Amino acid sequence: MIRRFNDITAVILVGGRSRRMGQDKAFLEVAGQPLVERLIQILQDCFDQLLLVGDRPERFNAYGLPVLPDLYPGSSLGGLYTGLHQAPTDRIFATSCDIPFPNSSLIRLLCDQKQGADAVVPVTARGPEPLFALYHRTCLPPMQAALEAGDFRIMTLLKQLQVLEVGPDQLALLDPADRCLLNLNTPEEYAVCRELQP
Repeated sequence: MIRRFNDITAVILVGGRSRRMGQDKAFLEVAGQPLVERLIQILQDCFDQLLLVGDRPERFNAYGLPVLPDLYPGSSLGGLYTGLHQAPTDRIFATSCDIPFPNSSLIRLLCDQKQGADAVVPVTARGPEPLFALYHRTCLPPMQAALEAGDFRIMTLLKQLQVLEVGPDQLALLDPADRCLLNLNTPEEYAVCRELQP
């Protein structure tokens, strides 16, 4: 039986403008399927509740999921705040929409580490990946303070939180190819991603 979390809400951030990519990243296709659909399938296997955060909800009506407009438009931090503020649970698992190879085992590992931390964040050799991470409602006040101050840097926010890091050694056990935390920002990265398809 597949284990699912009923005390954590999955949140996909779909509000980015995709300026560097030149097209909406949520609908880039990998193995013939839009990225957002790949994420929805994986997350629905892991969580009872799933919502999308971003403007222009009409783009995502076909998926039959709640689409919440950003309370603070224009940044990933605003999307995180919106998802955490609106979620019916105390914790959210948040991901950007541009992850081509999401890994349910990694998601479950992160969510299993939740006790006692404001956030659980994977850290690769490239650094922390705060847009594929777990957040508790205790993050809301510092998030709001940062947004009100116009500081949208998630890395600055993390310094104010009690963060549990899941490091490269743990990640490598579940993702030896080091690809499940790849994200796509440019056409060049998308081209490389398509070469990695199974």
